[in-house]
Amino acid sequence: MSNLTASVHDRSIEITHQLLEDITAGYPRRDFAIRLWDGSIWGDGEHSRFTFVLKHPGALRCMLLGASEKALGEAYIYSDFDVDGDLEAAFEFGEYLIAQEVDLTRKLHLAALLLKLPANGPHGHEDAAPHLEGALHSRQRDRRAVTYHYNQSNDFYSLWLDRRMVYSCAYFESGDEDIDTAQEQKLDYVCRKLRLRTGERLLDVGCGWGGLILYAAQKFGVHARGITLSEPQAELARTRIEEAGLGDRCEVQICDYRDLEPAPSYDKVVSVGMFEHVGESRLPEYFRQAWNLLKAGGVFLNHGIAASATSRRKGASFINKYVFPDDGLVPLATTLRAAEACGFEVRDVECLREHYVRTLRHWARRLELHYDAARHTTNEVICRIWRIYLVGCARAFATGRVSIYQVVLSKPDHGNANLPLTRADWYIGGS
Repeated sequence: MSNLTASVHDRSIEITHQLLEDITAGYPRRDFAIRLWDGSIWGDGEHSRFTFVLKHPGALRCMLLGASEKALGEAYIYSDFDVDGDLEAAFEFGEYLIAQEVDLTRKLHLAALLLKLPANGPHGHEDAAPHLEGALHSRQRDRRAVTYHYNQSNDFYSLWLDRRMVYSCAYFESGDEDIDTAQEQKLDYVCRKLRLRTGERLLDVGCGWGGLILYAAQKFGVHARGITLSEPQAELARTRIEEAGLGDRCEVQICDYRDLEPAPSYDKVVSVGMFEHVGESRLPEYFRQAWNLLKAGGVFLNHGIAASATSRRKGASFINKYVFPDDGLVPLATTLRAAEACGFEVRDVECLREHYVRTLRHWARRLELHYDAARHTTNEVICRIWRIYLVGCARAFATGRVSIYQVVLSKPDHGNANLPLTRADWYIGGS
């Protein structure tokens, strides 16, 4: 190492230590450590829940200059830093950094220090985010946004989802179930909430790999149709339908929900985990289409994530750029208002927030167990995106910043909802 290089190296360490002292001064928990690129440890390396690993002298600059959820996420996926230990616990400190309200003098002081660090890491990288064009929530743009996420590869998803590949919140009756059991319980619970009967016609909007329509046809004797925008999902779903011998009762179509013939053809309609892609501006169209597809007296179960009505994200969204482009989370009240405006009667609303915390932690653990195999199905950057997306969402649901609801809506037949007086049948004879 030349004298000049050594001088720059020493100066970077000095500035990094100064920054660390400054940004952690008000943080109440010192239960973590930070390992610098030269192997030195800042903090308590013996009793830490996690360790931030700064991979190069400019790491803090990448992480904190213009500190936001997106900046921290990008610094992680492009390997400017890593986390050893409890990744979910590390999110707590990241949230602290983003939430800080600092006066102009301190902001300028921190920025000056960050700008003294090297500007770039040791390696360049290509932007992993999809580049979307066209009007927000137009058919073409929605198709590209949705397929970016769900077309990663069936092999990738099969490594960490349950055996049915159900990519939505599971249902835990005791809390101790494995993910296969909890997802089967969710499918059964959804079918009982819909009160499916033999011979009825069911439409699943955003059917994924076909888990729900297969279960509904096998266990409840319905004729089920699923739609998705993802070709790999549709291909696998069709294969599973054929293997199950249910070709006469199940079908999967690659189709935008807006392109379905708006005729009252279905006794029941369900949407599980697709609603988040609709967008607030499209909610009237979404619920109007569901209303038009349902027969009078029919039921629509809408299962989706809701934004908090009182808490708003600070800064740019990592998830919106790298995980769910154009995601459209809205508060529950906005959803219910849009549904009622189309004529639906709200019959039941159930919060499943704690269930999604468990689901996401199961997925995150399974991804870690199969991480090397996952890298071979995609690449390191995609795996790092999904790693912090799953863990970060578990943290968000655990702290109540977002939630998830199953909403049962009816299309009354001249005022008659044709529903029992109680929910008792939902909880009898479950799996």
